[in-house]
Amino acid sequence: MGQPIEITRTELSVSALRALAGKTDGGAVVRRLLAIALVLEGHCRTNAASLNGMTRQTLRDWVHRYNAEGVDGLRSRTGPGRPPLLTDAQMEELREMVLRGPDPELHIVTRWRCADLCEVVAERWSVKVCEQTMGTWLRRLEMTRLQPRPYHPKKDPEAEATFKKTSAAW
Repeated sequence: MGQPIEITRTELSVSALRALAGKTDGGAVVRRLLAIALVLEGHCRTNAASLNGMTRQTLRDWVHRYNAEGVDGLRSRTGPGRPPLLTDAQMEELREMVLRGPDPELHIVTRWRCADLCEVVAERWSVKVCEQTMGTWLRRLEMTRLQPRPYHPKKDPEAEATFKKTSAAW
């Protein structure tokens, strides 16, 4: 076997570790506290680890974290997660592009659909995403799927006003 584990933190006694384990909600933290208490009592590392559902190597790792950070070091940590596909600046540019609307000559469409936006994002930033992801991004940008009524480019506002004036009132 390797060298015995040395616990350098002595601010909590065995009974204090057990009392803290009784007050702690997280089951994993409780097991780690009890394993460290067993090691402080002088139990064999293998027995202390197996009684708390871990291997000897895992117990060694937790003891090192306990020595470095105390009881707070016994809590499980989460990773940072997957980095976003678009940066904040690109997301803001996407927002501006959606608010501006498509250029009918360049994009061939008169209003944005998620599929159209996916194609534009793939062309502009080389990021291929599905329509569902695009919908998620638009919701994150606080943009709804509500569309204004279509506006015909050859619409004549004067003719419309004249028609409203000459129509019979209901």
